[in-house]
Amino acid sequence: MDPREEAIERLVPHRGGMLWLDCVLQVDAEDVVAEATVRDDHLLLEDGGEAVPAWVGIEYMAQAIAAWAGGRALARDEPVKPGFLLGTRRYDAHWDRLPVGTRLRIEAHCELMGDNGLGLFACRILVGDAVVATASVSVFEPPDPDAYLGTVSA
Repeated sequence: MDPREEAIERLVPHRGGMLWLDCVLQVDAEDVVAEATVRDDHLLLEDGGEAVPAWVGIEYMAQAIAAWAGGRALARDEPVKPGFLLGTRRYDAHWDRLPVGTRLRIEAHCELMGDNGLGLFACRILVGDAVVATASVSVFEPPDPDAYLGTVSA
């Protein structure tokens, strides 16, 4: 699949102000590369609306992983399902904040994806050639998200 032909909304379940990615540049069996611009209407703006705190990088990483999972699902002719960010280890931010207008490159590499839906990804965020943040991100993609959440479809 050429992800440039796919609208980002086809790859991730996020919508509106919760969708932070602009595009996916690459998605394959083990890797995803996405881009996002820190917008002036971001939900977590600080510093008088000039930046978001660097810890929001975790969510940018999680959305890139969601795009990876969505790309895999579409390649199998399956629907894109929601997944869950379980946590992160060794989140290391080299910047304190991400200023509005900053173009981020988010990379995630699948290190482990179990049949039970548990996954581990090595992630990093770059601005140009500068590494802004790195982390190991744990995720969970249940086979049936509605059953997992205890919701019932009408």
